[in-house]
Amino acid sequence: MKKVLLYGCVIACFLSSCVRETGDAVSIDPERRQQTLEGWGSSLCWWAGQVGNWDEQTVDEILDLIVSPDKLNMNIFRYNIGGGDDPSHLDGHMTTHGKGKRCEMEGFKSSPDAPYDWNADAAQRRILLKIKEKRPDVVLEAFSNSPPYWMTYSGCAAGAVDPADDNLKPAYYDAFCDYLIEVCRYYRDTCGITFHTLEPFNESSTNSWKASGDQEGCHFHPATQIELIRRLYPKLKASGLSTVISAPDETDLERFLTVVNAYVDAGDVMDKVGQLNTHTYGGTPEQREEVRALTGRLGKPFWQSETGLSCKESGLPCNLKLAEVMFNDLRVMQAPVWLDWQMVEEHNDTWCQFQGNFREGTYRIVKNLYVRMQITRFFKQGYTLLETPDPHVLAAISPDKREIVVALLNTSEEDKLQALDFQACGSLKQARLFRTSATEDCLEIESPDIRKPAVRLESPQQSLSTLVIQLL
Repeated sequence: MKKVLLYGCVIACFLSSCVRETGDAVSIDPERRQQTLEGWGSSLCWWAGQVGNWDEQTVDEILDLIVSPDKLNMNIFRYNIGGGDDPSHLDGHMTTHGKGKRCEMEGFKSSPDAPYDWNADAAQRRILLKIKEKRPDVVLEAFSNSPPYWMTYSGCAAGAVDPADDNLKPAYYDAFCDYLIEVCRYYRDTCGITFHTLEPFNESSTNSWKASGDQEGCHFHPATQIELIRRLYPKLKASGLSTVISAPDETDLERFLTVVNAYVDAGDVMDKVGQLNTHTYGGTPEQREEVRALTGRLGKPFWQSETGLSCKESGLPCNLKLAEVMFNDLRVMQAPVWLDWQMVEEHNDTWCQFQGNFREGTYRIVKNLYVRMQITRFFKQGYTLLETPDPHVLAAISPDKREIVVALLNTSEEDKLQALDFQACGSLKQARLFRTSATEDCLEIESPDIRKPAVRLESPQQSLSTLVIQLL
């Protein structure tokens, strides 16, 4: 009998060693509130310029997965006002492997004296209008990567000959502002689309945008941005549009802080900017803290308007690392809006939720869709994030205070056991647990025992779990 007991003890000890305890229980306190979530979404370029040419059934399938509340639940989208390149360049200068001609986000005006061509950009417009139909509460932003080629020094909408130089000629500053406003007015008057914000810049402080490059882009020095905002603001006010200016959409947090502080130092610019946008392709925890403090002090609406991640590995490990970026942006930077860059890509499965074949008009769902769904489906618009001490634990409470949602992220190669303390939440009524892992796709699994305030939840290696709890 002693041998049997001893053997059982060894087995129990072995099993317990396979699941590592994560330390102290994480307290979930409904009173420790952070920002209220406004939503999730993506830009429309470049993917909508491709997918908008596909057959009706396929387009509807993809968009239903993107906007349906029980799927990705996305409600914020950024429409690209294409600059339009010199047509002679489209034979090769702005072509990238696997993504088609990325400058085919067509412009609406081919020369200074040409009339506006409102038949242009039909594919992206088709996706935009379908999203509006399927998701009436959608919030839309219009943004620009580059002015039309004929407004630029290089004669190319991919950037200047020297990528460190501005490419928009000063003589066209006003014309560029007028161009952006005219597109917004057309969509309001003809399509019933009102853009909440207008963003005239995109990653403008980087030295990435070079003539004959592989996508639209334009460098704008901070001083140039300030001058354009000063010109755009009165024109926008006089247009009759309710649209406000958003800026600066810098690539990373260091550049965002530099440019926004330049706006502040200018003295007259921040009153003209209705919303602050940043991308998070780079940023330290300290910079996220600094961004949170700056945006809080300025009191402006704030979006994380684009991000993605380059990884050595593909598939789930990279998808979870991007989820880690998301957790940092939400927990530390306290962005109320978090947007992806692409929804459909062709030759990768990490910058998208669908892998498409642009030539054949077909697609397949990739694991990243389920990783994103673990958050966007359950952390709904109007929910308020709760402060947590663990960077891999995200929590929120519903507006009626009757539902708590907790997500556990495990990017490691070992299983973990996470203790959650719900004592501050009162009585727990019901729980549902969903998980995405190597073998699960936002799958509902057996829920943990919630009869006591301390809940122990297994977090398997390389997984994202979401616990939805109803309160009494």
